[in-house]
Amino acid sequence: MSGTSKFVIEKLDRQMSLRETVTEKLRTSIISGDLVEGELYSAPSLGAAFGVSATPVREAMMDLVREGLVETVKNKGFRITGMTDAELEEISEIRLLIEPEATRRALPLIPRENIDELRSLADVIVHTAKNRDPEAYLAADRAFHSRLLSFTGNKQLVEIATDLRLRTRLYGLKTLMDNNQLDGSAQEHHEMIDCVERGDGDGIYDLMVHHISHARGLWNTGAPEDTELVSEK
Repeated sequence: MSGTSKFVIEKLDRQMSLRETVTEKLRTSIISGDLVEGELYSAPSLGAAFGVSATPVREAMMDLVREGLVETVKNKGFRITGMTDAELEEISEIRLLIEPEATRRALPLIPRENIDELRSLADVIVHTAKNRDPEAYLAADRAFHSRLLSFTGNKQLVEIATDLRLRTRLYGLKTLMDNNQLDGSAQEHHEMIDCVERGDGDGIYDLMVHHISHARGLWNTGAPEDTELVSEK
């Protein structure tokens, strides 16, 4: 690794799929800022930090290259790609154009028998927030929203929304967890399911607008956002 930045990563559970586990841990470290934008990291040094060989790290990094989180530097390693405030604003704007309306359209298509499944996913989000586990939190959040949008029946939409979510940097996430400030945001997922149960499309639209606004304020900086709810009813 070049540069002076330090990173701390827990060693992996070898019973899990190495490639998937390394990918998830690297992704979380990038999204939360533990791996620093602009820094070069080598597969051997990251492998040593994880307690694994360089091979699964290289494989994981190539997955993250496709996600746009890192770029390869020939004969040197991998550089964490940067994201400016303007780029984050652009991604949030696209998400606001896609996710609230898509979620509203999905709502009447969700079978009653799937509500318990969604509740369980929301429970995991709340649990991981309270346990201060950013990796599990991000994975659970991604699974929840992907499943919710899947009821639109539009696979391309789900992939685009998930990709944008993966590219969003959340540097304030760990601070919020340490200060027990993430519970309210986590609970919003249960509020979304409440909207599903009562058939409140406009309510879930507004919740999604508010939820995505955290990416520009609360989750990104650890400071409350001033974004007003925008409803198109």
